[in-house]
Amino acid sequence: MLSVRVWLRLLSCAMVIEKRLRRGFETQFGTTLPRFDVLAALDASPEGLQLSALSRRLLVSNGNVTGLVQALKAEGLVETAPVPGDRRAQMVKLTDTGRARFADLAEAHHGWIEAMLSDLSAADRERLHALLGRVKASIARNPGVEA
Repeated sequence: MLSVRVWLRLLSCAMVIEKRLRRGFETQFGTTLPRFDVLAALDASPEGLQLSALSRRLLVSNGNVTGLVQALKAEGLVETAPVPGDRRAQMVKLTDTGRARFADLAEAHHGWIEAMLSDLSAADRERLHALLGRVKASIARNPGVEA
């Protein structure tokens, strides 16, 4: 079935890209892809995010995010503060050091992605991006096993 072959091709591409990104972050920066993801989410929200919002954005459990944030805080890359009126909630923000570190990581990340897709023309990338948008919309409209 062609739909299954398309899915398997998408999955294999995503897995190879993720594996290369993980390896690049580890070997060149001594960090992990999940740490990069936390820094990226916080960079996109300069005012900071509550831990629960960060968990939702990254599609991981609160426990996973809490551990990552604690490690990043120990490195001086993020800071936490209590949320006024909610003793259990924590707000997380990048420090200046964290913002600079993320800029370095993001530059490398973009370069790696660019290199991996360099055999595709800009027009091919535009078409692929549009097609994947249609795939995403189709998935949203047709839940399959969730139905």
